[in-house]
Amino acid sequence: MTRSRSFLTAAVFLAACSLAQAEQFVLFDVTFTMTKADADNAKPSKSHYYVKGNLINAGRPRDWTAPVDYRNGTAHVRLEVLDKPAGDAPTTWTICYIPNKGKGNGYGCTGTQVFTKAGVYEKDVPMKSFWQNDAIIWSEGIKQMDLVIKDDSGGSGHAHKRKDHEKFFPTKVRITVVQVSAGSKYDAAKVPGLSTAPKTVSAEVASPEAVNCCAGN
Repeated sequence: MTRSRSFLTAAVFLAACSLAQAEQFVLFDVTFTMTKADADNAKPSKSHYYVKGNLINAGRPRDWTAPVDYRNGTAHVRLEVLDKPAGDAPTTWTICYIPNKGKGNGYGCTGTQVFTKAGVYEKDVPMKSFWQNDAIIWSEGIKQMDLVIKDDSGGSGHAHKRKDHEKFFPTKVRITVVQVSAGSKYDAAKVPGLSTAPKTVSAEVASPEAVNCCAGN
């Protein structure tokens, strides 16, 4: 074996080892304000905030099943409510994975916890527990994420439909989703910008109930 070929083989091996040892990656980390006008004018669906283009991690894997298994891992969902109207109206954000290739309904959704006040809310969601997670062909990757503001009534409770919409808008949030590989644990120290974040006021492991998401005006 020539020296150059040996070097190339070693480089490929080291790259493969580095990738195989990866435990988590930030899928997206967005901070934004949603007004009633934003919700009404969102296209193609109202009450939606679309995470795509430069808002979603360009380095995310194409294949979520190998060489690192994220499909059987967990999603760490972190919601930081920075500003919320008075009234303590129960609110939640549905979080939908939009794949490059799907089957059935063609997408799957989880969500944040229901909240009434400003603060930080976190939970770990098993990737095989959320609504229609099997409608995604995970080996083909994710092209975008859809975030949907709702009340606590279920899948059709889009906030823009509420007669008391002033209890939901405007709201400012930071939503971060970190994908953790199978057998690994979420490590906040590996997420940029969380070291000075407020202390979490609510944390739980997600239950596998359906979210009943997602489109609809």
